[in-house]
Amino acid sequence: MLNLQDTITSKLEAVDGKSKFKEDLWERPEGGGGRTRVIENGHVFEKGGVNISAVHGKLPESMQQYFGVKDADFYACGLSLVLHPKNPMVPTVHANWRYFEMYDQDGTMVDSWFGGGQDLTPYYLFDEDAIHFHQICKTACDKHQPKFYELYKKKCDEYFWNAHRHEARGVGGLFFDYCKANDDMTMDDWYNFVTEVGNSFLEGYIPIVEKRKDLSYSDEQRKWQEIRRGRYVEFNLVHDKGTLFGLKTNGRIESILMSLPPHVQWIYDYHPQKNSEEEKLIRVLKNPIDWIEF
Repeated sequence: MLNLQDTITSKLEAVDGKSKFKEDLWERPEGGGGRTRVIENGHVFEKGGVNISAVHGKLPESMQQYFGVKDADFYACGLSLVLHPKNPMVPTVHANWRYFEMYDQDGTMVDSWFGGGQDLTPYYLFDEDAIHFHQICKTACDKHQPKFYELYKKKCDEYFWNAHRHEARGVGGLFFDYCKANDDMTMDDWYNFVTEVGNSFLEGYIPIVEKRKDLSYSDEQRKWQEIRRGRYVEFNLVHDKGTLFGLKTNGRIESILMSLPPHVQWIYDYHPQKNSEEEKLIRVLKNPIDWIEF
């Protein structure tokens, strides 16, 4: 996690060319801590964060009920990132790779699993960008299990779904959780898979940024970006398990909410013009696409 955070933040700073990540080291009173890195007001990135944490302690009662356990302790570590570019032609991106352990009262580990994934949230849809992002995801998956891409792409479409809006948050990617040892995969295998996916992130996202970051845009297109950012906020605060877990385990609030964009609009009953580029995006969000076979 430490090395991947360094690699990702260094590359993002080079791409931005203006702003640097501010770093905060923090400790959680109940146990553990993390290293938060946030970039703001850059040439490319209006706001973004690449955070790592490793926390432990007694599992709060609300989470005990969620997992169906009593008097359990936990250990959780992971890297989480969200990047909100300034130019609406550049998509927002999110990624998270994590590991979780649960212990009984005697200190015996009773469960452990990996989880994570990454997803792309464009404001203006360039088909070739979505295809590229998904192809990188598929290539990483295929090195471990041929079935993984199709399975985790489907789970991503299902997870990043704003049910109250009847639309996806973006064009998807991968989402996997509760990845435990089984007949096909040991925990070492899962570690190698998650590492592979994490290491492929820059290859999936940076070429898109480089291609779109200097495109011109209008005030109206910027307005559309801020409206769509509102949908992003809605998902994170209403549905996202990671956000809710952080809030319910006394996580560091600034690190948890760094995923929220700096400028957002909610306009009453807004609908894009028919047959516009904005409506094209909405049509795809309401009916997720198989980008590999597109």
